[in-house]
Amino acid sequence: MARASRRVSLRLAGRVGRSRLLVILAMMGPGFIAANAGNDAGGITTWSVIGSRYGYSMIWLLVAITPILAVVQEMNARVGVVTGRGLAGLIRENFSLKVTALAILATLIANFGTTVAEFSGVAAASSLFHVPSYVAVPVVAVTVWLLVTRGSYRKVERVLLALGFVLLTYVVSGVMAGPDWEAAVHGATRPYIAWDTIWVFTAVAAVGTTLTPWGQFFIQAAVVDKRVPWKRFAYTKYEIYAGSVFMALIDFFIVLACAATLYGDGVVVHSAEEAAMALVPFLGAAARYLFGIGLLSVSVLAAGVLPLATAYVVCEAFGFESGLDHTFREAPVFNGLITFLMFVPAAVAMIPGLPLVDVILVAQSLNGVLLPLILVFTLLMINDPRIMGEHTNGRVRNVIAWGFTATLVVLSAVLLLSPLFT
Repeated sequence: MARASRRVSLRLAGRVGRSRLLVILAMMGPGFIAANAGNDAGGITTWSVIGSRYGYSMIWLLVAITPILAVVQEMNARVGVVTGRGLAGLIRENFSLKVTALAILATLIANFGTTVAEFSGVAAASSLFHVPSYVAVPVVAVTVWLLVTRGSYRKVERVLLALGFVLLTYVVSGVMAGPDWEAAVHGATRPYIAWDTIWVFTAVAAVGTTLTPWGQFFIQAAVVDKRVPWKRFAYTKYEIYAGSVFMALIDFFIVLACAATLYGDGVVVHSAEEAAMALVPFLGAAARYLFGIGLLSVSVLAAGVLPLATAYVVCEAFGFESGLDHTFREAPVFNGLITFLMFVPAAVAMIPGLPLVDVILVAQSLNGVLLPLILVFTLLMINDPRIMGEHTNGRVRNVIAWGFTATLVVLSAVLLLSPLFT
């Protein structure tokens, strides 16, 4: 009798465990995609530049950004689940129309530049495999456009998740580089700050590429589009935390790969493509292809997410129908914006002689300057009981979020004002 009872208990426990695993897998998507889309062409470039220029000394910044990313992403997802509304729509309802228009315009400009950078990443990655950009970029643009405009939310989410896991190739590159682990730990635990324009510009770019304004719009719209219920939000929250850690892991190994091989020899790279080629003498041809695979995958991932996030922003702000499950006829503005923001940046990215690195770094820095504005909107709304009811922020989250926002404002001010004193 006791054995039979034990077998029944084990079966029930197994079913509960499988059921919980299925729920976790079903909730995967918004947090992981939003965090890792930040590891786009601009992100790979920024962290490669950091590793080659500053060695291990700026790893502490990545350590500091990661929990902040998790907190901010969780806040926006919580607002989306509680209200059932996207961030842009809530900004329009709770703030002035002029403020909303300013935020939307700034986001459009930054997102357009960043999408150009993503297709530049596709071009750079394809060149590592000797594929001409005029072939690779149009093929990727059409493929991603068909996926986003013709596929369901679930289908698009699965493809984007799969692309995110390809980033593990950077872990292999980092290990192959034979990094100085003691120096890496030192760089992660002892902050190094150089108050010169280049360092501040790089730091703001690192923040802007990791914690993006469009990422906040995307994650909130994604949980709304996915119809995540409040009773399942705990799983979404853990998925957001896991996605943030995964993002940090990838960036950490990118810095290791470049710091271990390029920094000591005084080689400063200016793009992910340069980093891939510079690593070849140290790590062999495998490094070139590993970097190329990772760069291509993440560029495709972000090239799908950015137009999607931008379309959500505009449609939510001005009341147009939106959602991946809607056809062109049902949501013409939403799908039209995706089409425009997919093909025009792709065409711009193929312009001969375009200063791609400048486009990437300026777009990332603009994201870093825009982010405080978006964070202020989010914090004001998430602490408003009329909007959030009993799900407002706790003291710890507010301290982290407001402290980070204030720090980012100071960095942005230093970046903007530094030319006046140099």
